[in-house]
Amino acid sequence: LSHQPESAWAHMRREFAHFEFEDDPGGLAAWRQGRTGYPLVDAGMRQLTSQGWVHNRARLVVASFLTKHLLIDWREGARFFLQHLMDGDLPSNNGGWQWVAGTGTDAAPYYRIFNPVTQAERHDPRGDYIRRWVPELRAVEGKAVFDPYHRLDRAAFKELGYPEPHVDFQETKARCVQRYKQDMADADP
Repeated sequence: LSHQPESAWAHMRREFAHFEFEDDPGGLAAWRQGRTGYPLVDAGMRQLTSQGWVHNRARLVVASFLTKHLLIDWREGARFFLQHLMDGDLPSNNGGWQWVAGTGTDAAPYYRIFNPVTQAERHDPRGDYIRRWVPELRAVEGKAVFDPYHRLDRAAFKELGYPEPHVDFQETKARCVQRYKQDMADADP
């Protein structure tokens, strides 16, 4: 950051300078409020806004969701995190956001997209973290807690008072990969 101060708020990888992000105020609001319909994302965002801290795994998943599934500019997430994190540090925060978004110098490949359901199953196998931060899901038994919209019948899901998924994971993953491929092809001289 001391050598490239513009990197705080500009893509480190210049080929993404004209990347077309989505304008999705509803998605951004749902993400900020922890109401995306993806339990691990919602748990992470609710912990962030409640405690001012969130575990690195949850940070990765919520950042991936914002930048890859919603295709919202990483800077929106970086700003929101800096407003809420008690351990917020501009170089670390924004560098991490660029890593997840695929726009940083040591970025994860654009096609690395965290699946919030499988990440929850792998890193919160009993669903304790989700149940702690998403009270609507405390009584959900077993693996349904990771994806209640698809694993419960409609009536049981509606009774929870939990939102339906804001986006379809598979559709947004495909859209993301296509958008990044197209942007990279357009940037290639």
